[in-house]
Amino acid sequence: MPRIYLPITHTKEDRILITGEKSRYLTSVLRCRKGDELTVFDGKGNCLKTKILKADKREVTAEILEKFFSDAESPIRILLAQGLLKSQKMDLVIQKATELGVKQIIPLITERSLVKETGKVLRWRKIAEEASRQCGRSVIPVVCEPMKFKIFFESPLFRPEIEKVKQALDEIKGFIFWEEGKLSLKEAMNKISSSATHAFTDSALYLFIGPEGGFTREEVLLAQEKGLIIISLGKRILRSETAAISAVTLVQFLLGDLG
Repeated sequence: MPRIYLPITHTKEDRILITGEKSRYLTSVLRCRKGDELTVFDGKGNCLKTKILKADKREVTAEILEKFFSDAESPIRILLAQGLLKSQKMDLVIQKATELGVKQIIPLITERSLVKETGKVLRWRKIAEEASRQCGRSVIPVVCEPMKFKIFFESPLFRPEIEKVKQALDEIKGFIFWEEGKLSLKEAMNKISSSATHAFTDSALYLFIGPEGGFTREEVLLAQEKGLIIISLGKRILRSETAAISAVTLVQFLLGDLG
């Protein structure tokens, strides 16, 4: 059944009206026609099962058959702090992190970032929306505005989450992946008890991935000071986008809902 994101405020009685870009997408790309069933999700878990009554490029009208809540979310609340990457590499990370269940993506401007500013946040949010639609998620991950690495640790994106984590687990706040790290992810996971794992269902588990040039030693030590564990993904040096996808996949396998 085709799926499309739309704020469910667009409903009137038992009908939902879809116009503009969304109606053109439904009719031209997904080839939806009168009589087809369509799932509408609002990005917060709320869904509508509908039946199309009218479909053209200007307007699609659908009858609401059922309202339901979709829970395809990971039990682990992963926040990916990704060093800014060039062009399609960042697009790829946004897309795959969404498919893998990441809750929030924070683009970081680091010392070695080849990109220091970007106007692509709206594009990235669109990619996250489309990836959510494609993979069956009904919650769209938040893609934040880029911020400088050092500023992030003093921002509301980090500090309130840390207070939650402290209530359940003093030493683990997340992982920073660095090619000079001595500890493997498996060894780090052994430090986390099963009860501690449950702490990350409500509080954030941060995964820090560097840009093309990696993190500087100073950045890694700052992250460690803030409570992150320094991790290596192995003997081979991975491209940043490969490291991001691999790290999220492994954490989801070990703590989340993969495998």
